Amino acid sequence: MKILYHHRTRSRDGQSVHIDEMVKALEKEGASVQIVGPERVDALKPSRHKQILPKVIYELLEFGYSGLEFVKLIRAIWRDKPDAIYERANIYTLSGLWASRLFSLPLLLEVNAPLTDERQKFDGLAMPAVARWSEEAVWRGATYVMPVTEVLANVVARTGVPRSRIVVTSNGVDMARFSEIAALDRSRLPETFKSGLVLGFVGYVRTWHGLPQVVDLLAHDPALADANLLIVGDGPGTADLVQRAQALKVEGRVHIAGLVERDVLAAYISIFDVALQPEVTAYASPLKLFEYMALRRAIVAPDAANIREILTDDVDAILFEPNNPASLAQAVRALALDPSLRLRLGTAAADTIRSEDISWARNARRAISLVKAAQSTGR
Repeated sequence: MKILYHHRTRSRDGQSVHIDEMVKALEKEGASVQIVGPERVDALKPSRHKQILPKVIYELLEFGYSGLEFVKLIRAIWRDKPDAIYERANIYTLSGLWASRLFSLPLLLEVNAPLTDERQKFDGLAMPAVARWSEEAVWRGATYVMPVTEVLANVVARTGVPRSRIVVTSNGVDMARFSEIAALDRSRLPETFKSGLVLGFVGYVRTWHGLPQVVDLLAHDPALADANLLIVGDGPGTADLVQRAQALKVEGRVHIAGLVERDVLAAYISIFDVALQPEVTAYASPLKLFEYMALRRAIVAPDAANIREILTDDVDAILFEPNNPASLAQAVRALALDPSLRLRLGTAAADTIRSEDISWARNARRAISLVKAAQSTGR
């Protein structure tokens, strides 16, 4: 089977990981994959055009980019004769839909977020109505829509997409490879991170990620008097965390590793005693959770609908009441004081990955089966 993988992702971050892992998994399942997408850059390097251009001009250029992508897709389809297009959804991106209709190809649309709402919230949009129209038009026009959570599936369904064309497909993890990398690369970590209880977080650090509450716990909770906070990542919330730690005189116990290479990330996670998801976007399928689970970490996460699609309280994680610092503190304290509880939850989390087959291989097999279903029904 030949699949044309189309995306508009420039950042070399979690999105990039998803793309790379999915392409590898498809190829392992026997598919031939050709990629149409932009060159990727460092996740923390902002677009120069986005910085200097008025929002409306930048968004018009984004919309116009669909025309350029359409030409690239036409060339790729003529050259490679794919059986389907697999697209990572984005606003102002209609080229995949146009190409699928022009060549009567199935379009599998991976949806990771309601991007119009997300971007309006964090960056603002000059043309929100056009952005929403472009996003929802592709949702409705795709052969199958693959949202990453049931919560997000409900959002998609409310725009008129039939449930028969919505297939929830969470993020995944290559458990065997991730565990192997962790064992091999742990020796490369700085000595600072090899002693004492470690509370750990992986990801892009935003001010709303709940990490300031964890810094407060280090300073004020006797159960965490010797604990450290290790953050693997960077972002706009990092400076505030450092200032908060200094003000509370715990800066020596807050370690920010920054962005690390993918082959070292597993080693960092493997030294977490307590793996943190202090806040979560309501519709997300956090990649970090599956990586925590694969490495048998004891997880603390909000008791939110999308998290309950993955984890069960007191079975493979401790879930706390969202937006309740006292509940978060209680969950972290319980794990800090009880090594046997950490072991039980971590073991169960890895068992969940295996039993539910939460893997990129599963996602690839599902995509291939959907292409075959579309071909057999003539969609």
